[in-house]
Amino acid sequence: MLRITNLKAAITDTEAGLKRKAAKQLRISEKQIQELVIRKRSLDARKKPELFYVMTVDVRVDQEERVLKKARNAQVSVAKDVLYRLPESGEQQLKQRPVVIGSGPAGLFCALLLAREGYRPILLERGECVEQRTESVERFWKTGELDPASNVQFGEGGAGTFSDGKLNTLVNDKQGRSKFVLENFVAAGADPDILYVNKPHIGTDVLKNVVKNLREEIIRLGGDVRFQSQMTDLVLENGAVRAIRVNDDEILPCEVLVLAIGHSARDTFAMLHERQLQMEPKSFAVGVRMEHPQTFINASQYGTEHPEHLGAADYKVTAKLENGRGVYSFCMCPGGYVVNASSEAGRTAVNGMSYRARDSRNANTALIVTVTPEDFGHEGVLGGVAFQRDLEEAAFRIGEGGIPVQRFEDFVHHRKTEQLGTVSPCVKGAYHLANVREIFPEFLGDALEQGICCFDKKIKGYAMPDALLLGVESRTSSPVRISRDEEFLSNIKGIYPCGEGAGYAGGIMSAAMDGCKVAEAVIRKYRP
Repeated sequence: MLRITNLKAAITDTEAGLKRKAAKQLRISEKQIQELVIRKRSLDARKKPELFYVMTVDVRVDQEERVLKKARNAQVSVAKDVLYRLPESGEQQLKQRPVVIGSGPAGLFCALLLAREGYRPILLERGECVEQRTESVERFWKTGELDPASNVQFGEGGAGTFSDGKLNTLVNDKQGRSKFVLENFVAAGADPDILYVNKPHIGTDVLKNVVKNLREEIIRLGGDVRFQSQMTDLVLENGAVRAIRVNDDEILPCEVLVLAIGHSARDTFAMLHERQLQMEPKSFAVGVRMEHPQTFINASQYGTEHPEHLGAADYKVTAKLENGRGVYSFCMCPGGYVVNASSEAGRTAVNGMSYRARDSRNANTALIVTVTPEDFGHEGVLGGVAFQRDLEEAAFRIGEGGIPVQRFEDFVHHRKTEQLGTVSPCVKGAYHLANVREIFPEFLGDALEQGICCFDKKIKGYAMPDALLLGVESRTSSPVRISRDEEFLSNIKGIYPCGEGAGYAGGIMSAAMDGCKVAEAVIRKYRP
């Protein structure tokens, strides 16, 4: 196929319109185009409200070399895609089936690849299957009744299941893992547009079915998936894993153990530390969710509050303060909801979520500040966990068990919000008007205020008095990194740290790709 880059298209262009423009670039008739496939699509809004797409498309024609020569166009080349390939299997014999802990994107894709290659993995998840998990989460949002084992953080699909399902990644992917992951999401029920849009997202409502279908594929291929099955201890012998303890009573033998435990498995981190698995504290980021009217964000990004043929607008902002700290947006949810994402009693954490339609009245984003082990005020490997818990306990206290909410003007003046203004929160779970600033140490509260004022220079009106801050966004990434070598092994033989919880990913895509990497490492060493 021939690839055309930087092809400009109107927002309303149909496939016929794209073929017409592609044919013009190739200097051929439209009838000669047998197939046209969109590979990339991004929106150019530099001259808003005049908006258009910039695309990369692949076109199938007869006599490609002749057409390429005739085109004489720098935008036209032969399409070259990297095909993802698994390594040849190793020679070492496995006595036990490999065990994967955690059914987030890292664990799912690791188990999926192992199942496809005949390794018959056992996938253990401490929470519920996505159908039951959804009921537990909805009940928590409605009544405040928290299930510590199955919630927004724990359960099938991991923390990303109750998010926007954003698939952005900055990973430099030369092996084709990214495309492989996206194609498998589509095969499991995601919209095919995630294969080419600039900022793909699945949506929470669709992602639930995608996760279920991936589970069923693992089982069809010979794997086992067990829910409400928490790894509670390791059984070690001569520096190697020999078994794990499940739910404190069952002993499950294993010699290959993949730890895709997620960033909120604090009790598991503590157990692993006691068993002398090498890990270290790492930097992460904390802050708030900030809500604006979606019409305001649309007007800023598109030049109109109600754009036709376009979904809710997103944005990304960053600022470096005079003291050297960075403040930035993260996991932005157009037309979304702020959700109570708590997983421990007496502690409140929030996240952002959007459905596929992205049709709520507000846009929300995490606004966060990086913190380092020097900031934690707690010593030891698990100092970051203690720091997170301190913030979440403060949020629970001032929110009286719900999500604390504050107007930005009140945040600036260090006072409790007594009445909402023009912006009402779009939340899942109870909320309570409060002084969100009380959650944070002074340096964090000041950094957030300064950052928001900086963003007002980039998006005029961003620091509007009635914009809302909701807290606390404390689970942006893992507070620890579990050490692994060039073969992806920890200091304990047979244990493979994997994904976001182990400190090697930051989002659905990078976690899924890391799951692929770890599966490749197992395949290279062992026979199916």
